[in-house]
Amino acid sequence: MKYKITLNRKVYEVEVEQGEATLLAEYEAALPALEVAIPSPDVLPVSEAKPAAAPSPVDVAEGEAINAPLPGTITDVKVSVGDVVNAGDLLVVIEAMKMANELFAPRGGKVVQIAVSTGTAVSTGALLLVLA
Repeated sequence: MKYKITLNRKVYEVEVEQGEATLLAEYEAALPALEVAIPSPDVLPVSEAKPAAAPSPVDVAEGEAINAPLPGTITDVKVSVGDVVNAGDLLVVIEAMKMANELFAPRGGKVVQIAVSTGTAVSTGALLLVLA
């Protein structure tokens, strides 16, 4: 026997052999409860904390801009203005989709400007810091 089951607006086709009909009936009885117990993403609670606003645009004429490769929230800035870094040194940690993404220096140089701080929400391409 073939059944079509809808779970969270997704249709699944299930084939059941004759001896498994009782198990399927129990499963179908539990489906309405599952749909109620699993909230859709548009109903999930929103955090009350608001991320810090991104700083205003800055002049990067004095060095190389290091931009955000993905949208997220800055969870750690590992350098300070004036620090000398080598290629591969950790500069910034960006959290995106519950994952910490580490951003490393593409080359050696001196940090001449930092445009973000911990808690800043950034979009793809946002200026993070400038290396001279």
